[in-house]
Amino acid sequence: MSIQTSVLFDVPGPRARKRNILYTVLTVFLALIGLSILYLGFNRTLSDRESSLFSAETWAVNPAGQWAADMWAPFLRADTWTGYVIPGLQNTLTAALTASVLAIVFGLVFGIGRLSKHWWIRVPSGAIVEFFRGIPLLMLIFFTMALPIVAWQVFDVPTGTFQVTALAAVVTGLTLYNGSVLAEVFRAGILAVPKGQSEAAESIGMSRTQTMWTILIPQAVTSMMPAIVAQLVVLLKDSALGYIIAFPELLRSFTLLATRESNVIPAAIICALIYIVINLTLSRVAIWLERRNARRGKPSATPTAAGGAPSEVNGARGSDEKPTEEPGPHKG
Repeated sequence: MSIQTSVLFDVPGPRARKRNILYTVLTVFLALIGLSILYLGFNRTLSDRESSLFSAETWAVNPAGQWAADMWAPFLRADTWTGYVIPGLQNTLTAALTASVLAIVFGLVFGIGRLSKHWWIRVPSGAIVEFFRGIPLLMLIFFTMALPIVAWQVFDVPTGTFQVTALAAVVTGLTLYNGSVLAEVFRAGILAVPKGQSEAAESIGMSRTQTMWTILIPQAVTSMMPAIVAQLVVLLKDSALGYIIAFPELLRSFTLLATRESNVIPAAIICALIYIVINLTLSRVAIWLERRNARRGKPSATPTAAGGAPSEVNGARGSDEKPTEEPGPHKG
């Protein structure tokens, strides 16, 4: 064990090592029991079995269970993907991408608004952010869908004057809720930038708007990139709430497919894998952007002078200066 590792925590003794091994074995054992129960339960051999629990017949794949090959066969047909999966995925990505752009804009506007020196901008911005951040997302979606009814009951607008589509309701709810959370993320990122940079910008005559957009916001976005991406992942997963208002997104498509094919578990597994792949891709893109920004922020290893010749970083001598003669013995 290295010295750095031993500093971070105490090296376990003999009793602690035995205890850790025991905990590991118990955890693995309980996990295997849980997986076995899930397998036998969806295999329909846990309650309907006629043989012993440790017999091969009990653990064999039941043709009537969820693990049978017939339950996975629909995903090998092209009509399943063209009729259910791909349309649902397109609707999910459309809602998520649209809401992501709008939520980032919403968060920037109201995050900057909360930092304004004018109270008539700062107070309403804070009230809007706290209001939409405190309301459940599903309630925002329901309220958006009910806007025609509200307009009719409150403002006597005839019914049928306008309609709110399921896509618009989902995008509006996702934008308001996640945009309010992102507003706090941007505000925290801007406040985390050292104040000396703002003071230096003001000392050279830059306005507050120029300082905000050219100095503070780029650094805040770079430092808060993991939090921003994490919230966008939450936004993507929350788009599944459109299922409640019959928005044909990915989860609803898989639900309809599972109802038609009676393969709930395979459909749930495939749907979860698609969500995992999308979220991992988004996380990888964020890591790539973070590393790219980190590389751009590093100084070059060998600074050069105007003519291309290397110059000393800490020395006062450039490439055009003549070397000074070292003192030697005086010659008469």
